[in-house]
Amino acid sequence: MAIKLKHSDSFSTYFITFTCADWIPLFDITNSYDLVYDWFAILKKQQHCDVIAYVIMPNHLHAILHFHQPGFNLNGIISNAKRFMAYEIINRLEVTGNSVMLEKLSQLLTAREKTKGQLHKVFKDSFAAKAIFSDNFLQQKMNYIHLNPVKGKWQLVNDFTDYEHSSASFYEIGLVKHFTPLHYWD
Repeated sequence: MAIKLKHSDSFSTYFITFTCADWIPLFDITNSYDLVYDWFAILKKQQHCDVIAYVIMPNHLHAILHFHQPGFNLNGIISNAKRFMAYEIINRLEVTGNSVMLEKLSQLLTAREKTKGQLHKVFKDSFAAKAIFSDNFLQQKMNYIHLNPVKGKWQLVNDFTDYEHSSASFYEIGLVKHFTPLHYWD
């Protein structure tokens, strides 16, 4: 059984990652990048949270989140985001008639999840969150995020600043694409 960790709100800035089930490129298959941008807007408005940096990969998301007020529940925030996005991803698969993918996501469920009435597995249950408490760690994680589209197997673009679903172009060349990351240190 997985151990659930409660992330402390004693730190205000976190590097977070969550992943689609079985590493399936669901953001890409369903063109659901917009769902992440919608979530970023909700974070800003409802959680008083700035997105410092991000990359939305075809099957996972990395972001640096900065909360301006204590008392936030990171586990709940990520859980709600994944639930909202999962619902819409399934809806998009249904609308496009992608029964093969719907069946695959259904087969990924555990027996326990099925008894709870869950129909599809869209995201891995867990997520990663690391508190950021130094400029060096912040820079390390920003570099990791921004270089993700050109590292390893990905090679999504030749120049990391060209990847559409990343804050890299904002930081490197001042180009705003979808979402303007906010500098919490200003």
